Amino acid sequence: MLENVMEFFRNLPPKKCVTCGEKMEEQAEAYGTKCDKCNASH
Repeated sequence: MLENVMEFFRNLPPKKCVTCGEKMEEQAEAYGTKCDKCNASH
């Protein structure tokens, strides 16, 4: 069953910024929806 969970996460599409659509680097404890550039501009 653990293998199915890992396969699920491997197949998720890349996380994208909700403002500009740029692909974001995912981090384990980060739940932000904006990239660093868009986050800094506010």
